[in-house]
Amino acid sequence: MAQGAPPKRISRALLRRWPLPLLDAKGDKEARGTALVVAGSAEMPGAAILAGVAALRIGAGRLVVAVPADVAIAIAPHLPEARVVALPTSPDGGLVASAGKRVVAMLAQTADALLVGPGMVGSDTLTPIIAFLAARLPTMPLALDAAALATAPRRIDGAKSGVTRAVLTPHAGEMARMLGVERAAVERSPLEFALRAARDYEAVVVLKAGTSVIAHPRGTVWVHEGHTVGLGTSGSGDVLAGLITGLLARGAAPEQAAVWGVATHGYAGRALARRVGDVGFLAREIAGEVPTILRDLAGRKGTRSGAK
Repeated sequence: MAQGAPPKRISRALLRRWPLPLLDAKGDKEARGTALVVAGSAEMPGAAILAGVAALRIGAGRLVVAVPADVAIAIAPHLPEARVVALPTSPDGGLVASAGKRVVAMLAQTADALLVGPGMVGSDTLTPIIAFLAARLPTMPLALDAAALATAPRRIDGAKSGVTRAVLTPHAGEMARMLGVERAAVERSPLEFALRAARDYEAVVVLKAGTSVIAHPRGTVWVHEGHTVGLGTSGSGDVLAGLITGLLARGAAPEQAAVWGVATHGYAGRALARRVGDVGFLAREIAGEVPTILRDLAGRKGTRSGAK
């Protein structure tokens, strides 16, 4: 693979030079964007909660969570801020093919960003559901995580316009399956394979690891080295996917949402490590650190208000 520009190191200085879209202090919740999270299963209902809360904590104004009907009632009390939509399921716990149509029929006009995958069960219907959503929501930014990565279409529909709109968030094992290579190869050459996946899928790719790599299909690569060992815990990836989706809903471009999401996730892990310990904090605690981190990074430039 031809060598391009060296990767950019993600730092607080880089983030401050690349501020998030300003929030209008006089705007309502719709002005801050609606995040639509399609997630969860009977075995992993909490993934929808983790991702949804993270989207709100990073500034999305509204949250809609679409989950299998079997777990909707259980999830709803844990997301009082959200609209919870029950999707039809098959006997094996996967979504039926008509689930995509239900999502589009109810929410196509109200959502600003879409996340599919956290905690979901892989099934034969997931591939057509993702393809249907991508085709029927051709301009909506979207993030794919976990089970959705295995069924992600190459060159996601809508990217044909030349505007990259998707973010994929695999770890090394998922990346290996996406590209049909050995996991060890991905771990040896993460920059190479992240960029290959970005070009193959026409998407921003976040290769999650101790040192995370973010690649844009046009060749730009960012590296985040501030990993905290405690972030290697169940549900942490769901939180990251929710953070990225919340930023997409706020109007950030896919590459900015990926870079800021990874960095914020990492800073939250560091904050928890200082207070709790290197390991032992829970994924559900990560998002609670995010508002303070955003405040510290943005200073007084986070809104269009005239506050002193």
